[in-house]
Amino acid sequence: MTLLPSLNPQARVAIVGASGGIGSALLDIFHADSGVADLFAFSRTAGAGRHPIDLGDEASIAAAAECAAAPLDLVLVTTGILHREPHIRPEKSMRELDAAVMAEVLAVNAIGPALVAKHFLPKLRRGTKTVFAALSARVGSIGDNRLGGWASYRASKSALNMLLKTLAIEHARGHPESIVAALHPGTVDTPLSLPFTRRVPASQLFSPDTSARHLLDVIERLTPADSGGFFAWDGSPIEY
Repeated sequence: MTLLPSLNPQARVAIVGASGGIGSALLDIFHADSGVADLFAFSRTAGAGRHPIDLGDEASIAAAAECAAAPLDLVLVTTGILHREPHIRPEKSMRELDAAVMAEVLAVNAIGPALVAKHFLPKLRRGTKTVFAALSARVGSIGDNRLGGWASYRASKSALNMLLKTLAIEHARGHPESIVAALHPGTVDTPLSLPFTRRVPASQLFSPDTSARHLLDVIERLTPADSGGFFAWDGSPIEY
């Protein structure tokens, strides 16, 4: 049984960020999916079937792309940073803005995935549905921002959305059946979200496995007309 019947029946899949909560869940799901013939897993720390990749080093990204033999059918980028002690945390007000923190959050959340796209998009299979998707966040929506705060994280995800939209336009010229998309996984019970889930209702806090399966359901329903879009875990479009 496969969760992605719209892809090539012997799909070749790459996961960038395979050691994180959602990435690990996707890895487990794909290992059990009969429609996945080859699985390439990448993370900052190699081991347990994962190859090394450093999103801050383009040479590392290029080497990872060479490791993932073409043609690929699905590339998922599940990396991201929201907080890291002692200095990186979502800002509550403009008084907390710090140039170094902003630069690092932007590098991890936007520049890194864009460079992954630079090296992996050309490896996608031609003539059939393929997907390149990266995890964004609803708080990156400019139109949906009504509370303020979290300036660096919001800006980094907004930048990611714009980069994916721009890359989708260029990619479609050579791969018209392909899809590039930003995906919001919801609030997931992972270390990234842990400090901010105290007030989240249990029904709105997903396990990594549940979130991963939601995302795969969205990917299965995407068509080339959706390329460049920004979609929530339930498939609903999110305004930029």
